[in-house]
Amino acid sequence: MRIGWVGFHMEGVAALRAVLEQGFPIVAIITLSSAAAMRLSGSSDYSTIGREFGIPVFEVDNINAEPSLRILAELELDLAFVIGWTQLVGPAARKLIPHGVVGAHASLLPRNRGRAPVNWALIKGERETGNTLLWLGDSVDGGDVIDMVRIAITPYDSCLSIYERVADSNRAMILRLIPKLLDGERPATPQPPSDEPPLSKRRPSDGQVDWSQSSARVYDFVRGLTRPYPGAFSWLNGRRWRIWACALPPQRAAGDEVPGEVIGSVVSPVQEACGQVVWCGQGAITLLELESDDGRVLKGRELSDQEWSGWCWRNGD
Repeated sequence: MRIGWVGFHMEGVAALRAVLEQGFPIVAIITLSSAAAMRLSGSSDYSTIGREFGIPVFEVDNINAEPSLRILAELELDLAFVIGWTQLVGPAARKLIPHGVVGAHASLLPRNRGRAPVNWALIKGERETGNTLLWLGDSVDGGDVIDMVRIAITPYDSCLSIYERVADSNRAMILRLIPKLLDGERPATPQPPSDEPPLSKRRPSDGQVDWSQSSARVYDFVRGLTRPYPGAFSWLNGRRWRIWACALPPQRAAGDEVPGEVIGSVVSPVQEACGQVVWCGQGAITLLELESDDGRVLKGRELSDQEWSGWCWRNGD
């Protein structure tokens, strides 16, 4: 069996490396061109893995474009894994891969079909997500399920830590699957029906903090957009800052504060716990790491020492 691998995102790296180390018949890697990958969050270098294992690597801008279809036709693949990709694999591409295309979606399908499922799960304050291996078809994330793993979301998780567990689950599920495929099996369970609309795409401009929301919602928003994604952001005294880390301090009753107002600082012998306390629509959060548009990073004592009490974060400049 001739197997191809399509991916650009960090969530597919561990699985690809494990499959190659096991000696399974991966004959080619298709990844995004450098120009296309640099515009997307979470991208990883697949070319290095290809060189390490002697596997040819093809860079494309669009898996459905004519140059990509010519590559697929010349490779004469029997099966392909599309793990950590950003484009739907259209009928013309799938037609060139007779045994089918296996994909992964980082949710418990049919929940959270669509774009950025890990980011959305955190933003919405969900306490569980997962990863689903499935056969790709015409509908968005609607193919038959091959395997599924549940992933708990703790209060300390971010999009990075969840994607690391998604990557681990991709590795485990694919290593379970390939021997079955090589033996002629084709595990597949139809998804149950769902009226849930697909998740929408997130853009960097969608990261503006709404301080009128509760502190818990702001906390979930920040950790759902932090590195390797563009980050949540807001303005203070005319300067835009990205908020890379925050925490929920002990809550107290509201006084005369307004949403976005800096109400004090936290000084701690533990540098990571130092920060600025900001009032939200309900409750407060502690900002732990900020970065301005000109690249200045504030965290630890340098952040807590800022004389910002009484200043107010804004929803625009």
